[in-house]
Amino acid sequence: MKFLHTSDWHIGKKTDGRERIEEQRAVLKEIAEIAEREEADAVLIAGDVYDTYIPSAEAERLLFETLKTLSEKGMAVIAVSGNHDDAARLTAASALTEGTGIRLCGDIHEEIASGTAGRVKIAGGEGYAVLEKGEEKVFVALCPYPSEARFKESVREEESFEEKMRRWLYAGLSGNTEHLPAVLVGHFYVAGGTVSESERPIDLGGARAVLKEILPECNYIALGHLHKRQVMSKSRNVYYSGAILEYAFDEAGWEKSVNVFEINGGKTENIRQIPLRSGKKLMRLEAKGYDNARELLEKYRGYYTELTLLLSDPLTDLQIKTLKGENPDLLTLAFLFEGSIERETVSRKHLSDGELFAGYYETLYGKKPPEELAALFEEVLHETDQA
Repeated sequence: MKFLHTSDWHIGKKTDGRERIEEQRAVLKEIAEIAEREEADAVLIAGDVYDTYIPSAEAERLLFETLKTLSEKGMAVIAVSGNHDDAARLTAASALTEGTGIRLCGDIHEEIASGTAGRVKIAGGEGYAVLEKGEEKVFVALCPYPSEARFKESVREEESFEEKMRRWLYAGLSGNTEHLPAVLVGHFYVAGGTVSESERPIDLGGARAVLKEILPECNYIALGHLHKRQVMSKSRNVYYSGAILEYAFDEAGWEKSVNVFEINGGKTENIRQIPLRSGKKLMRLEAKGYDNARELLEKYRGYYTELTLLLSDPLTDLQIKTLKGENPDLLTLAFLFEGSIERETVSRKHLSDGELFAGYYETLYGKKPPEELAALFEEVLHETDQA
């Protein structure tokens, strides 16, 4: 039986205000084509299908179109909710998907419906599905983004997070009474994983990190939450597939892909990463001076860019307009000034307006304002006082 593992679609997400929905449409079409070409029997989506709890109608339409396409190609499609998803909203469509191979899970206590998906039969249970193809059976346990609130549990003060996670991770697997080869699909942070700016900092840094040691023994653990594809344990087949697009500038250069693997005769085989080619790349640039900035932006035309410009003097309005006008994919423009200094904190109540202006200018640019600029400030200030 062959599986495709993907996660962190973040449909509807923008990068510094730039819409990415058409890129998302293209890459999801590419994923469907890969799944068909690889003859995958099941597609596992490990959470964060949307970017927000209340996705736009366009984002919802794109998700449903993609799930429908995958299902019509004869595959089982199993998705768990992530921390960006409203679990109840995501699974609200489950009543409409029961006649298809699509299964949506937002809770470890979710009852997964039985049915048929192309070449695969699905036998559902609480927090799991058993997939059957010919003589092969695979147990798929589901762990959406975990919390008492999401799982509608009362808080157990006496229970540590590690104890909670151990219980949640093994909840679905407890149904594996036939001791079938098992796959776990989950959305959480495993301690030691590499994070990026586009992931919410909640739970990434400390007490709510899941230790590798408590992960159950499975044939494959398909994870979502972290945007960089990474192997958390090669011997135990613990993988983050990563996000489908570069969503933040610190993700520049991270190759995006999906994972494909097989379970044959109870053994996990042929784990491969298949690169995704759709969508624009991001590039974080630093330039020294206006001319160097134009050269770099021309070199990386076609990328979404973030530019930090090191200057000795401020740019003119025309220069700034030129940089932005020539480069519509320049999303962020920041300035650093040579010789900028840290000023001591002193009382300013006895300083004149001119002295305050001069001090502010020096803080920004590391030198006193030109005489003509200081004179212009005094002139404008005088006119304001006379008004």
